[in-house]
Amino acid sequence: MNQSTVEQQIKQLRQQLQQANYAYYVLDNPIMEDAVYDQLYRKLYTLEQHNPQFITADSPTQRVGEKPASQFVSLSHNIPLYSLENAFNLDELKAWENRWQRSAKNTNLETIEYVCELKIDGSALALTYENGLLIRGVTRGDGSTGENITPNVRTIRSIPLRLNLDNPPPIIEVRGEAFLPLEEFERINEEKRVKKEALFANPRNAAAGTLRQLDPKIVDQRRLQFFAYTLHLDDLNLTTQWQSLDYLKTSGFLVNPHRQLCKSLDEVANYFNQWETGRKDLPYMTDGVVVKINAYALQKTLGFTQKFPRWAIALKYPPEEAPTVVEAITVNVGRTGAVTPMAVMKPVHLAGTTVQKASLHNGDRISDLDIRVGDTVIIRKAGEIIPEVVRVLEGLRPPNTQPYQMPKRCPECNSLLVRAPGEAVIRCVNLSCPAILRGSLVHWASRDALDIRGLGEKIVVLLINNGLVHSIADLYQLTPEKVANLERMGAKSANNLIKAIEGSKRQPFARVLYGLGIRYVGSVTANLLADNFTNIAQLSQTSYASLSSIYGIGEEIAQSIIDWFSVEDNHHLITQLKKVGLQLEATQSQTTIVEAIGGPLLGKTVVITGTLPTLKRNEAKALIEKGGGKVTSSVSQRTDYLLVGENAGSKLIKAQELGIKQLTETQLLAMI
Repeated sequence: MNQSTVEQQIKQLRQQLQQANYAYYVLDNPIMEDAVYDQLYRKLYTLEQHNPQFITADSPTQRVGEKPASQFVSLSHNIPLYSLENAFNLDELKAWENRWQRSAKNTNLETIEYVCELKIDGSALALTYENGLLIRGVTRGDGSTGENITPNVRTIRSIPLRLNLDNPPPIIEVRGEAFLPLEEFERINEEKRVKKEALFANPRNAAAGTLRQLDPKIVDQRRLQFFAYTLHLDDLNLTTQWQSLDYLKTSGFLVNPHRQLCKSLDEVANYFNQWETGRKDLPYMTDGVVVKINAYALQKTLGFTQKFPRWAIALKYPPEEAPTVVEAITVNVGRTGAVTPMAVMKPVHLAGTTVQKASLHNGDRISDLDIRVGDTVIIRKAGEIIPEVVRVLEGLRPPNTQPYQMPKRCPECNSLLVRAPGEAVIRCVNLSCPAILRGSLVHWASRDALDIRGLGEKIVVLLINNGLVHSIADLYQLTPEKVANLERMGAKSANNLIKAIEGSKRQPFARVLYGLGIRYVGSVTANLLADNFTNIAQLSQTSYASLSSIYGIGEEIAQSIIDWFSVEDNHHLITQLKKVGLQLEATQSQTTIVEAIGGPLLGKTVVITGTLPTLKRNEAKALIEKGGGKVTSSVSQRTDYLLVGENAGSKLIKAQELGIKQLTETQLLAMI
């Protein structure tokens, strides 16, 4: 057989197998018997092994890689993966509709359509195809960056390696949910049970853990599935979400067959109510319904908040409830010193997981519930995630039980606990408390903060108990020799840990701010602070008024930041971190490039207020940065221009008081 004939035969076999995969996994309509498929597969595999020059990445034989990965690499998403706002009942859904309608100008509300899709309980993925070929698969991560798990993604049979299109677009990005079917979840756990291994808690955790396996062969054995629900591409005549779902199915993706196009919110409510009971018969977990405005033009008009798209919402089903018995009540001291009571209960299965502990929040909540050891209680999962005690069944209370009293002293350091005026939480205020130090170090090393691999809670406890660290800064004085003598730590592990600690010095300013553990400052707020303050010194000297004027930073957050910097020990910590080389200044990015070539707004600070005639805020921000300027959220004496649109508010008044020059959109475009 000559080479040309072999190549042609290989192409034909690939095409046959790809069509069979599409029919089986997407259309749910097999076109050939399993034995026939296996025979064709073996024939293709043999031909490729003897003619490796004809092997291509989209061949069905190339789904599973030969070598396990040593680690996953973080990648920036081409387009951010936003979270969805949650609604927990139909009244909240109606409130969402009222909100977006107020934002939609010149819109014929009588023609509005909604697309309803079941909310799959799995792990979000972003897939990129170049000229129809799958080139990368990335986890959601924090929405801005995720982990490159392409070899694992390639093992999922309902994800096409090549799009089922004759003329695929140059670049297409597909979003969807990888999940583990319930039958497969039970099979895997049964295998683990036989081997006496720890069982997976629920299908969602099993799917997430599977995707992060370093060996693609293990991923392949667990038979994940994938539902596609969103696509991003240019120059394609798609105007609605419904059309996009049809296009995804035509392209070779599995799209949830239970989607529905609704003409009104009443139809959405009917769909939601129908699946509240119907979902129990599905072969996978779902915890709600995703509702999206169908028209892309209206989606673009509404845009996004800092966290969510305004044109979509997740309508969640009420959490399951279950009875159990309280076996003990304990307290936990967190990194902020907050003392949180916890109910330890007889294990019970709830919403796909085994639950044994539930937060009781604070002493007031304990008093309201009158919860006691020995009580039978009803628990549920708030948002189907966090277990909570709903009520006590007092009729089942054993005799001689005693009301629970919150401790007066810290269980970790024996210091007197304090309850601040207006707060329900009692706190340990001893900054040397081992629990506060332990929590601070674990938070500092966490993935969204400094991401120090290998520095988990067990190692943190060993470091503290052996007197090697007394603050965050002490981590950077550790050496391999000091660490190697710890229990369960050898020379190699010690070297890896010190390398990870040294590597954390390269983490950006925003991550350092988040890692400091300032109360109420999450990762989003930390990024907002890094955008508005060039370094830690500037932030530490700012006023309450300046902080609270920044969009996205409320009075509570502003006061917390002021309070944190008022503590002398925290200033000492900043000095130590600066000495060892942590990033305590915002890094220059695009502006640096502009400085090299010049720009009409070079070195200028611009604030945007009101609704612009044609530009969205992110578009205006991009133009300003392209011209060398910097966009901030608050007006101050450092502001050079105020870009003014319709319905401008207090920023315009303040700019007028300070004599700051105002720009219209037309003037900005002329400058750029």
